[in-house]
Amino acid sequence: MDIQSLSAAHSYASARPATKPGPAPEGAALGGAFQDFASTLRQSEALSQSAMTGQADPHALVQALAQTELAVETAVTVRNKVVEAYQEILRMPV
Repeated sequence: MDIQSLSAAHSYASARPATKPGPAPEGAALGGAFQDFASTLRQSEALSQSAMTGQADPHALVQALAQTELAVETAVTVRNKVVEAYQEILRMPV
């Protein structure tokens, strides 16, 4: 057997674990997105309530409402993509 082939096999064996995905917490990114969405809604609601009593700046209220609108539109778009993917899976022949 050739020394180069042994060296190549050894290099491949040592590099192989680096290509395997590491353990990732399940749903960490999705959970963080849900928490961000919920915190955006809570902040906007609190700012809206304080604006009703005259304690908040109208400009800050408009910014909070724009952020909330963007968050809701993003959530609806993601939901629609998930439903579309699910329907596509259901149409697949078995």
